Amino acid sequence: MARWLPRSTDLTRFCQKLNRVKTLEDDIMETSFNRCLSTVDLTLLGIGGMVGSGLYVLTGTVAKEIAGPAVIVSFIIAGFASLLAALCYAEFGARVPKTGSAYMFTYVSVGEIWAFLIGWNVLLEYMIGGAAVARAWSGYLDSIFNHKIKNFTETHVGTWQVPFLARYPDFLAAAILLVATAFISFGAKVSSWLNHVFSAISMGVILFILIMGFVLAQPKNWSTQEGGFAPYGLSGIMAGTATCFYAFVGFDVIAASSEEARNPQKAVPRAIAFSLGLATGSYILVSVVLTLMVPWHTLDPDSALADAFYRRGYAWGGFLVAAGSICAMNTVLLSNLFSLPRIVYAMAEDGLFFQVFSRVHPRTQVPVVGIVVFGLLMALLALVFDLEALVQFLSIGTLLAYTFVAASIIVLRFQQQKGDVPAPVASSQPNPEPHEGPSGGELKEYESFSDKLQLVDRSKSKEQREPGQLKAAFEPYLEFLSDFYPGEVVTVAVVTLMVSAVCLCSILVFGNTHLHLPTWSYSLLLVLFSLGFLLSLLLIWAHEQQHSTQTFQIPLVPLSPALSIILNIYLMLKLSYMTWLRFAIWLLLGLLVYFGYGIWHSKENLREPRTQSVSARYVVFPGGSLEERVQAVQPSSQPATRLPDTNTDDCKR
Repeated sequence: MARWLPRSTDLTRFCQKLNRVKTLEDDIMETSFNRCLSTVDLTLLGIGGMVGSGLYVLTGTVAKEIAGPAVIVSFIIAGFASLLAALCYAEFGARVPKTGSAYMFTYVSVGEIWAFLIGWNVLLEYMIGGAAVARAWSGYLDSIFNHKIKNFTETHVGTWQVPFLARYPDFLAAAILLVATAFISFGAKVSSWLNHVFSAISMGVILFILIMGFVLAQPKNWSTQEGGFAPYGLSGIMAGTATCFYAFVGFDVIAASSEEARNPQKAVPRAIAFSLGLATGSYILVSVVLTLMVPWHTLDPDSALADAFYRRGYAWGGFLVAAGSICAMNTVLLSNLFSLPRIVYAMAEDGLFFQVFSRVHPRTQVPVVGIVVFGLLMALLALVFDLEALVQFLSIGTLLAYTFVAASIIVLRFQQQKGDVPAPVASSQPNPEPHEGPSGGELKEYESFSDKLQLVDRSKSKEQREPGQLKAAFEPYLEFLSDFYPGEVVTVAVVTLMVSAVCLCSILVFGNTHLHLPTWSYSLLLVLFSLGFLLSLLLIWAHEQQHSTQTFQIPLVPLSPALSIILNIYLMLKLSYMTWLRFAIWLLLGLLVYFGYGIWHSKENLREPRTQSVSARYVVFPGGSLEERVQAVQPSSQPATRLPDTNTDDCKR
């Protein structure tokens, strides 16, 4: 029976396959896409992804049902929380200007299977999000015409009473998605131009709302007679923050478009900063004028802004706001349809998804197969499915992507950059020839005996340390960590930090409600997991990190990404158990795709060395003559060829 059990070497090789990272090309600017997008184009794409139906619907819903006029504070806190995630995306988008967004960022730093699962979840997130916005667009337009479209469909097509299906087929929502798919397939420049038009109209309407809103503002609507500024207290503000956080999830379209940016190193961070700042300002100011125009408890959650103008006697203003909301929803649709095929393209280009989606049209330079296929799937979802029960699924996929991107920032920041090699020890003497014995503690590596000699400094220079190595100031206290490879301790500390964050947030969310923990055990667990989180953070901080002036870097690493991680995990645990159940089912389907197709067709799998093409390598270690200190390094599948060695106890490969 033991012969059927896998060997430890096979398990090790399998785990290495799962956690292999993507090898980037030497020229990361090389692409089959058309680099035609400027900073303005990317900024408007980001605004279009964030300032959509949320501005016209979410503000009224949160103000009436959750936070009252204190929705303003909720948006300020949510904007700051989103800034932490956005800065992580900005650094990655500048350093790795490749399409794929969170999937690509995870692949180059954490590992293959994690990247695939992130991409798999983002894929569903965009499909459901686009279909849901299309149905909201259809409903908003239908309400302007007194629901004539809905009544006509129910009369001539009929209604359904089937679980998970909509009450009636929404042909209007499917049609707008098909039209948007056609425009997106014409190329990035056409998509950007169309987004400019709708974004300009939307921002013009927002400007009208702010000017007219402040003219019609009545400060008494924040008075105690109307319930006060924060009628639901601090708990209402924080609950509103959790809801408002999802209004800012559209900025990742900028990172997904970085491969089509002219100068991504500068354009991506600037576009993310500008778009997030403008979106946050819009949400805050619109919330101010909305709650000052009419009492917050009388708002209509479905169309708060338009209804506020109708009630103040400006019916034409309400119609203008309704038109602006439709344009804003158009920008969100374009954002979803623009990002989704590019993430699928990135996965297919890496071999993790079906190869047909990696085809780029030679004239338009866009992944037209992915655009058409997923545009049709999105239209089908909008046509027949009831998406209200699935909308919460958007949150968990987004938050999981944010969490892994923040963790990837820490891991990548404490790794050596590609091509970095330790500097040799400065010496006034010429390098010794291969036949000379080693001296000065230098490690010499040979591809063959006739190759050039490469000198590597083994001594740990306190003046110039590599990223991932222990800082000189901490070496006397943490000397036992000096034997690990650069970045290895940081990777373990990041895993420990994430486990501590999950445990800490679980106690905060479920400790008093579901687990019914006594006060002493609740407090003890909070202290223990908080200490684990802080100690992991300090251990990461005790190591050297990369410092680059060429591209944008998020400040206060590892503190900023760690705060983003714990916030995202907390918000994920606040979601319902049904959302987690659907999430688990979708993950299982993704694992079937990965193990059935992705792991075998991965380009990293093809890059793994073949035994017949690997030549022997020889490493000369200090402390002896060449004949005594040479060890052949060969693939594990072949027996190692050793030269006679009289003292090999301290030899390392």
